[in-house]
Amino acid sequence: MVMTPPLEVPPLGISEEEAQRRFDRLQQKLILHWERIRRINDSEQTIVVVPSLSLDFECQGAEIQAYEERMLFMLLLLRQPSARMVYATSQTILPDTLEYYLSLLPGVVKVHALARFHNVAVEDRTPRPLSVKLLERPHVLEKIRSLIRNPDSTHLVAFNVTRYERDLALRLGIPLYGADPKFWPLGSKSGSREVFEAAGVIHPIGVENLRSVEEVKAALAEMRRTKSDIASALVKLNDGVSGEGNAVVDLSRLPDGGKEAAAALEERVRAMRFESSSATFEGFFDAIAKRGGIVEERIEGTGFSSPSVQMRVTPLGEVEVLSTHDQLLGGPSGQSFLGSKFPADPRYGPLIAGEARKIGQDLALRGVLGRFAVDFVVVRDEKDQWQSYAIEINLRKGGTTHPFLILQFLTDGQFDPEHGVFRAPSGVAKYYVTSDHLEQTVYHAFSPAQLLDVLIRHGLHFDQARQTGILVHMLAAIAENGRFGVVAVENDPSDAQRLYEKVQQVVADEARTAITPRELPDI
Repeated sequence: MVMTPPLEVPPLGISEEEAQRRFDRLQQKLILHWERIRRINDSEQTIVVVPSLSLDFECQGAEIQAYEERMLFMLLLLRQPSARMVYATSQTILPDTLEYYLSLLPGVVKVHALARFHNVAVEDRTPRPLSVKLLERPHVLEKIRSLIRNPDSTHLVAFNVTRYERDLALRLGIPLYGADPKFWPLGSKSGSREVFEAAGVIHPIGVENLRSVEEVKAALAEMRRTKSDIASALVKLNDGVSGEGNAVVDLSRLPDGGKEAAAALEERVRAMRFESSSATFEGFFDAIAKRGGIVEERIEGTGFSSPSVQMRVTPLGEVEVLSTHDQLLGGPSGQSFLGSKFPADPRYGPLIAGEARKIGQDLALRGVLGRFAVDFVVVRDEKDQWQSYAIEINLRKGGTTHPFLILQFLTDGQFDPEHGVFRAPSGVAKYYVTSDHLEQTVYHAFSPAQLLDVLIRHGLHFDQARQTGILVHMLAAIAENGRFGVVAVENDPSDAQRLYEKVQQVVADEARTAITPRELPDI
């Protein structure tokens, strides 16, 4: 089969310096736009959503569409009668999926909301970032521009911001609510450690900006001189996602000093365990040479947990702590992100929120804008006190963004970072367990509509009155990939966990029944 080569991204036709100047001027429009939205509760605005996965992240076909549809929670903004939305995707959103999200809108006539929503699809299933697909097609960008009534009351929202998303903003003539790609190094593993140091936030001992096996070995040897009892270390690619760019090096019981120690360390490095099943030693260090990386101590101890803090810097320079989560991790060494529990354990939630605020303030002073997250690990020290270590900064939306905003939009509740609790206006606390990775072979049995039917028949669907129940996402991946995402909302953390487990069992049982062969009909 002959594959048709992709189209070419047309150049902007200006120098990089001029592109940056234009983008800086465009971003200034966000200030007046933000002030108008805050001043006028129902201010006219258009949100252009481009959920492009412009990351070193492998997926294709239905899975690409599913990730792009994770941001459909933004449809809930259409409860504002003057809001309009243009939502770009690789493939057209199925009517059943669109109907599901519109059905969640409280107090809104669906036909009115639908008239203010426009899905612009390129119908391109290739495993490339959506932003690239759009830039390749100027006529599609013109279609998006034609749907913008007033550029001064419009902004672009993306999953993460690279040069492609910046160029989209320039092509469309609208500002982008997100971190300027010039700040990308601050969100790398090396850049994160430098920000932690500048902000005075505790982080694991380690070395950044490494480019070779020899530099990694030298860094590990230096770490052992600094802390002789270090048991293991992590080697991380600068731009690895969800733990997939990580490897573990066992440093326990190594000899001290001399050729014997150097040989033993060489052997341990060669035997490092990769989080990604497809990684090889040569390929990993080729990536280190091209993209850089770090080594740092692998924190272990009593009460170990891996929470995160979600934040944003507004166009007015305000730093806001939005939420905390305990991450659900899996994979060979427990470093792959699978989901999360909200909020993080209140015993250490306020601690990490305070540390994250220091990091947010440092980033805001540098000019960073938009949503981002900081990952931590926490353990109990010898005095049985919680100790937190900042691990990395993600200058993008992530797996904790959409479930939290769904809860916030549906309940109008607020998160209190000082006490680590989220309360609805009624005063009732809300909790959830969420994952993008509910995967079983039998799930292939269902279409999105059939999955929703199962939830409704079993009384699991989100109840607007009680503000509890199951919310689903990534529906595009269920039939092809046997995968979907879920947010299990309850008024108690243990109830949320039980609901999360119940929905998996119910869907699996129903799927097995659905694929069980029936008797042949009588002839």
